[in-house]
Amino acid sequence: MKVENRVHPSDEQITGFHEGDTDTPIYMLNLLKFKEKAEYADGRDTLMTGAEAYGVYSKEVQAHIEKVGGKAIFFGDISRLMLGEVEDLWDKVAIVMYPSRKAMMAMIKNPDYQESSKHREAGLEGQLNIEVKNDRATFLQNHVQRWNQYSRLSDLLMAYPSSHSK
Repeated sequence: MKVENRVHPSDEQITGFHEGDTDTPIYMLNLLKFKEKAEYADGRDTLMTGAEAYGVYSKEVQAHIEKVGGKAIFFGDISRLMLGEVEDLWDKVAIVMYPSRKAMMAMIKNPDYQESSKHREAGLEGQLNIEVKNDRATFLQNHVQRWNQYSRLSDLLMAYPSSHSK
């Protein structure tokens, strides 16, 4: 299996992202590798490391994710490889939930997000961004909206009767 970190998806990957099911929740597993020193496309001089530049992006992207209904689930350091083999281990892992591919694309196309993304690009040597789907997550998301309309537990129980209740 070939592993190639990138900062931007290929045209083929973008096309595939727009095909098929674009309306159900996705989780994006991000395996992140940072540059030793941040390098901004505009040539600005900086003393930041790649990880520090990505840290600026990470703080700013929270609001962008939430604006489209997403949620950052997990962010942490990669400490070791337990199974398998790769030439170079990633530095961090992040998992983000988006309500749909459409929501994620809306975020990426937003000019404010694109401004924040300059820090991402300055800091990343490359990454793998793996889409993960979970049928249970889709079920829960669809039903949480319905459950939220009930103000009392008794209302919820009436809407979702148990097969054991008489």
